[in-house]
Amino acid sequence: MKVLCVCLGNICRSPAAEGALRRLAPDWTIDSAGTGGWHVGDEPYPLMQAAALARGIDISGLRARQFTQADFDAFDLILAMDADNLADIEEQRPPGNATPVRLFADSDVPDPYYTRDFVGALDLIERAAAALISDTTAAQSS
Repeated sequence: MKVLCVCLGNICRSPAAEGALRRLAPDWTIDSAGTGGWHVGDEPYPLMQAAALARGIDISGLRARQFTQADFDAFDLILAMDADNLADIEEQRPPGNATPVRLFADSDVPDPYYTRDFVGALDLIERAAAALISDTTAAQSS
């Protein structure tokens, strides 16, 4: 399974989701990207790194990149952290492409870069990651 997690800048939510999924599904290919390009090459936001590391999720080696149309062909599933990101992703969908794109969680994952609630964002991310793994495993078993 190849999964791409996408947020706005690729320095908080999507790298945390990438780290959480990698921990739960080490045999999957997981990556992350941002719909905006202003943080390309930057490491995850230090406060998100610290909050994730406190839960055993090391995202220090990740670097931000921008989402591209080529990602539709490179991944089996694209997960957006909020409805705005979802809309931005869909605007780039190539004609005829059928790669599933959906929200990562049952609702938007608020951006802790603005809310400052890194713990709350990680709570949502970890629950959504566990649910994705569970749902995918159940679907593959049936």
